[in-house]
Amino acid sequence: MTNPASPVEAWESLFRAQVAVMRQIASEFPSDVISLNEYDVLFTLTRSENRTLRIRELNENVLLTQPSISRLVDRLAARGLVTKLTDPNDGRGTLVALTDTGFALFRDAARIHGRSITSRMSTALSPDELTDLARLTGKLYASVTTR
Repeated sequence: MTNPASPVEAWESLFRAQVAVMRQIASEFPSDVISLNEYDVLFTLTRSENRTLRIRELNENVLLTQPSISRLVDRLAARGLVTKLTDPNDGRGTLVALTDTGFALFRDAARIHGRSITSRMSTALSPDELTDLARLTGKLYASVTTR
């Protein structure tokens, strides 16, 4: 019988696997069109109601710091991929909305990115293991986001 992994061992394993897989997937990402950070912002907006979020909410759902997200949103707006609007419910807040052009660019990059993810994940894990992984990582995520 195998000894159970400690929480630290499980974390290290998860972290190292995530970094290694992300590096591989990043090397195959269509970065001549859009960066991974830009993709992350557009992806997050596609999953929100009306493809719009307050910049604060966007910041909570991407892997960048607030100053970085603000600069990135400004660059995306300059390219016509998002628009920045004043929040009608709070004049101090800024809304970020995905444009049709931004959505089309995201969709094209997502097709390539999705194929890369599918290849890496389905080569390493069976369908049942993928289901288990999604369940376990979802449970871990919920434990830190629903407090």
